[in-house]
Amino acid sequence: IRVTAPLPQAQLVESRLINIAHFQTMIASKAARCVLAAGGKQLIDFGLRRAHGGEAALFAARASYIAGFDGTATVLGGQHFGIPVYGTMAHSFVQAHRSEAQAFRHFARANPGKCVLLIDTYDTENGARIVCEVGAELRRDGIGVTGVRLDSGDLAAHAFKVREILDSGGMTDTRIYASSGLDEHEIAKLLNAKAPIDGFGIGTLLDTSADQPYLDCAYKLQEYAGRARRKRSEGKATWPGRKQVFRRLDDNARLNFDAVVLDGEASTGIRLLQPVMRDGVRLDRPESLTEIRNRAAEEMRKLPSALTVLDRSVPYDVRFSTGLQRLVAGFDAAEN
Repeated sequence: IRVTAPLPQAQLVESRLINIAHFQTMIASKAARCVLAAGGKQLIDFGLRRAHGGEAALFAARASYIAGFDGTATVLGGQHFGIPVYGTMAHSFVQAHRSEAQAFRHFARANPGKCVLLIDTYDTENGARIVCEVGAELRRDGIGVTGVRLDSGDLAAHAFKVREILDSGGMTDTRIYASSGLDEHEIAKLLNAKAPIDGFGIGTLLDTSADQPYLDCAYKLQEYAGRARRKRSEGKATWPGRKQVFRRLDDNARLNFDAVVLDGEASTGIRLLQPVMRDGVRLDRPESLTEIRNRAAEEMRKLPSALTVLDRSVPYDVRFSTGLQRLVAGFDAAEN
């Protein structure tokens, strides 16, 4: 992001601009890893309760949807951004009834179009058997049980047993969803175990980005009064001057590397920095969330295979132009 403005104005927007860009980029990155691990399985943001405040939960719903999640359990995300809203019943709903069967009947009749039953309040496999009993009754009234959710214990082992129980009870179309402390690594383990799980609710570890809770981004002065400026602090030196970034693709239309050049310096590739605001006025209509989501999906399809593997640390190649390196050398020479 490049901000060109009088210094007081540029300084004024720093904290909020970084807050917005940093948090949603971090959550979208975490969500994108879950999308890569899930291999097309349904993914729902479940993280409102653990997010660091209501706004964070709302932005997490937005960012995860952009990255490829199918929807969110944060209802305000649906109202505010038009994100598809998904949810299941609560354990408290089951506990408030005299029996699981009664709870399942009441929930199904209140939600005949999207009936996903939570079956692990007491005993998971027994809950699946009760679903089969209640499901037969509901089918006679034209109500189907869309799915069941597992939220505790050995999810893979439960999924195998529950799938067998549901199939034996004639509920072959009822899907199995899983939640409970999941992230991209747990998703990968479950799918590697061939667990018959159709979708995942990702909560705490997504909305807090638990294993990578921040991105090391910065907002630095690179040019002032027409002259390039450079911070030279040990371990925190910056690349000076007004810059542009060009993205290069390989022969297979996959991301190859990015080239950071001085603004106006000749280069080839896709120009990444594009003007969106001038004199405080937006230059074009804002993209819809669907447009942003589709663009994100297209960019993910361009990732080289080395950048789609969860447990390999392969840095993306970023190169700095000759002109930029000469400018840095000039600063260093002046310092000496």
